[in-house]
Amino acid sequence: MGHVPTRLLSHPCATRSPPMKERKAIESWLTDMDGVLVHEGEPVPGAPEFVNRMKESGKPFLILTNNSIYTPRDLQARLYRMGFDVDENSIWTAALATAQFLADQRPGGTAYVIGEAGLTTAMHAAGYILTEFEPDYVVLGETRTYSFEAITKAIRLISAGSRFICTNPDATGPSNEGLLPAAGSVAAMISQATGVKPYFVGKPNPMMMRSALNAIGAHSETTAMIGDRMDTDVLCGLEAGLETILVLTGISSRLESETYPYRPSRIINSVADLIDEI
Repeated sequence: MGHVPTRLLSHPCATRSPPMKERKAIESWLTDMDGVLVHEGEPVPGAPEFVNRMKESGKPFLILTNNSIYTPRDLQARLYRMGFDVDENSIWTAALATAQFLADQRPGGTAYVIGEAGLTTAMHAAGYILTEFEPDYVVLGETRTYSFEAITKAIRLISAGSRFICTNPDATGPSNEGLLPAAGSVAAMISQATGVKPYFVGKPNPMMMRSALNAIGAHSETTAMIGDRMDTDVLCGLEAGLETILVLTGISSRLESETYPYRPSRIINSVADLIDEI
């Protein structure tokens, strides 16, 4: 390599990377629920105050969850018992995102659904007919009691040509007794039997974020996503073009965040640190 003139080495482009583009001010908020607002059935300290501040600000916001078991009204009641006063329209679930996706893809379609009220209610509201007879889709969601008979039916329908949709890819879910198999694990079983992989609508698919943004009329450039998981919340927000904020009150730690090839916009201890920003 030949001699490099000193004047080239001192040039700004030769010594440092260009500055990152500064994001616009946050005008709307998306926040995960478990691990961000609540943890093991208790409110995260400062989280009710954070939600109240969002409400008072008048800025659009949604509370997101990959759980498809409960309806927004169910979750509203659950949050209320823990000190949160939110409208059910401020809650966006993987079930709602899935129903919206299918209504856009095939309006007035038919589906065989494995799931509970959160999913079946959303599917009905989207104009879908639930049936076991040659459905357009097999839709798998979360349930407390996965039935071998229902899984067998799903396998046969998918093998016969029904398209396979799953609300979320989570392999396990929490319970008071320990981990439980979740939709992702059951989807893997069905895929192994049929050779067909599902389309996952929930996080980390950015479709979940885009549907949430559409629900509140928000824009990705001025929206922040708050989450506790690098592999779902942060990844999903990043791919949807949002500012991403990792809180340390749930799954991912600061040390773990450094092992991923992508980074959140920032890391904070909890949503309590954001109260003064809203």
